[in-house]
Amino acid sequence: MVEWNNKGFEGLEVWQLSKELAAKIYIETENFPKIEQFGLTNQIRRACVSIMSNIAEGSARGSDKDFARFISMALGSCAEVKSQLILASELTYLSQNKFIDFIAKIDSIGRMLKALKNSILKKVT
Repeated sequence: MVEWNNKGFEGLEVWQLSKELAAKIYIETENFPKIEQFGLTNQIRRACVSIMSNIAEGSARGSDKDFARFISMALGSCAEVKSQLILASELTYLSQNKFIDFIAKIDSIGRMLKALKNSILKKVT
């Protein structure tokens, strides 16, 4: 089992940053057009929450192999959020400054997830 810390998933910096990003996405998508409530707004929120949720769920699965698999799913959700942010920016739902800030955060989270996955997989193989 991964011995990353004794605070559980809440102690992982990548989980904390993912949670912060999800909260900011929720706040920012309040400004999206109401017609997007069940479209892009809902989709980007769900994908963003999925990042932190997969980290948490994977950490509780009991094996490094499962944890690595859930980190892979979190990485997929990062790509999904990035794709949705690009669309939101092109539709002018996000200011350029917000877009740049969100992309920097999602890229950083992605790098951290890749590093975490690699460290887990080193222990498995």
